[in-house]
Amino acid sequence: MRRAIAVIALLTLVASLAACARLRVDPPAPSPATAGAPVGKSEHQLTVDGQERSYRLYVPAHPSAPAALVVMLHGGYGSAQQAEASYGWDRIADEHGVVILYPNGDGRAWNAGGGCCGSSARDGTDDVAFIAAAVADVQKQVSIDAGAVFAAGMSNGAMMAYRLACETTLFAAIGPVSGTMPVGLECTAPAPISVMAVHGVDDTRVLYDGGASTVGTARIDATAQRDVHALWARAASCEEDVTTSAPPLTTETAACPDSRTVQLVSIAGYGHEWPSPDGGSTPQGEQVYRGWDATAQLWSFFDTHRRPASG
Repeated sequence: MRRAIAVIALLTLVASLAACARLRVDPPAPSPATAGAPVGKSEHQLTVDGQERSYRLYVPAHPSAPAALVVMLHGGYGSAQQAEASYGWDRIADEHGVVILYPNGDGRAWNAGGGCCGSSARDGTDDVAFIAAAVADVQKQVSIDAGAVFAAGMSNGAMMAYRLACETTLFAAIGPVSGTMPVGLECTAPAPISVMAVHGVDDTRVLYDGGASTVGTARIDATAQRDVHALWARAASCEEDVTTSAPPLTTETAACPDSRTVQLVSIAGYGHEWPSPDGGSTPQGEQVYRGWDATAQLWSFFDTHRRPASG
C-alpha cells in the first residue's frame, strides 16, 4: 500500500514539473502596442493600384503606446535595406520607442514630380498612394500616434518627402536631406507643416542654389533651396527667419503659428550626403560632415513638432 502511494506521489510530481516546464517555454502574448507586427526587422508586401510593392519595418522591443512613426525614404538607386543600414534610424527607434517604416521605391527611385526620377517617374507610378497605403498598413499592425507620423528622405527620397507634404496632410513634419523640390512639381497651396531641411551648399548632384545638375544619372533640375524654404514658410504663415551660425552650419529658423517651425540647415563646404558622426565618404568621394548627426537632429525636431491638437 505504501509503495502504491509513493508511486502515485512520484507521478503527480512528474506531471507538475512537466506543467511548469511548459509554462516556462510558452511565448508571451503580444502586447497591444505590437499586436500583429513582429519586434525587430520584418518585410511586408501590399498591392497598390494593381502593383506589388514592399517595405521594411522596424519595431523596437519597447515601442511607445501609441508610437511615433518615421517613414525613411531612400535615395535614387537605394533601397529600404540600404536606408536601414545607412542612416541609423533603428538606433533612434530603440532609444525612443519609435517605429520606422522603410518603403522600397519602384525601380529603386521615387516619382517625386517634375519628371524625377527614373522609371518610377517615366511610368507615372503613384508613390504618394503607395506610401499612404504603407502607413495605413503599419497602423493596422502597431499602435501609432496619428499626430506623430513623419517623413525623412535622402536625395530623391527628400524630394519625395516634399511631394508628400504637397499632396497629403498625413505628416506632422518632414525632414528632407540633400534634396529639394524638382522644377515642375505642382505645389500651389500646400497645407501648413513643419519642415527641417538639411543640405550641403557644395552639392553637385542636387544644386543648393537651383538649376540643372551636370553630375549623376538623374541630372535633377532643382528649385533653389532658399526658394523652397520660403514656400513652406509662407504655407505655414511663419515669421521672419532667425539665423544662427556655427560653421560650417548655418541655420535659418522661421517660427510659425500652432507651434510649427520651418528650418533650413545649410552646410558650407560639403556636398551630397547624410551628415553623420561616423563620417566616411559618399559614393562620389565627397567627405561626410562628422560634426553633426542628422538622424538624431531630425528625430529631435520631429519629437517636438507633433501635429497640433487643432491640426
